[in-house]
Amino acid sequence: MQKLSNKKVAVLVTDGFEQSEFEKPIEALKAAGAQVDVVSLRSGQVKGWKHTDWGDAFSVDKTVDSVTSEQYDGLVLPGGVMNPDKLRMNQDAVTFVKGFCDEQKPIAAICHGPWTLIETGYVKGKKMTSYPSIKTDLVNAGAEWADEEVIVDNGLVTSRNPDDLPAFCSKMVEEIAEGSHAGR
Repeated sequence: MQKLSNKKVAVLVTDGFEQSEFEKPIEALKAAGAQVDVVSLRSGQVKGWKHTDWGDAFSVDKTVDSVTSEQYDGLVLPGGVMNPDKLRMNQDAVTFVKGFCDEQKPIAAICHGPWTLIETGYVKGKKMTSYPSIKTDLVNAGAEWADEEVIVDNGLVTSRNPDDLPAFCSKMVEEIAEGSHAGR
């Protein structure tokens, strides 16, 4: 039986996401039976970032202004520097992410992905990790930061970088399978 056969997950991105942090979680979610929607700021396609240059283009399933967190069982926030920096400046994206926080639904954020979470006010008191360059931002927002491969805090899954993807994807699937986390 597939762990996520009745689950629907949003992957929120815009141009400049780290491609491996987008592709690997989607592969893991689909392998576990989840329905996955790529949600972005605009329709059409979004372009990934592969290490030091532009990567591939991927189709957008839904625009962030046309969906709500109530439609999904979990959220994935890939990193890359440009992607979360653009998302955190978009009120529709922040409102969408905040909905998952308010509803206590699983959220998986890797690398620079937690930047968007800072805008929701949700990270205060959460144990988290991230790419080292945003450690100070998370600490200043009230998070308890640690340099670990993967950290889970009541349904919030965070990892540091693409090297952590196997552990990140495993915990992401596990938390989404568990569903909402009361007391997050």
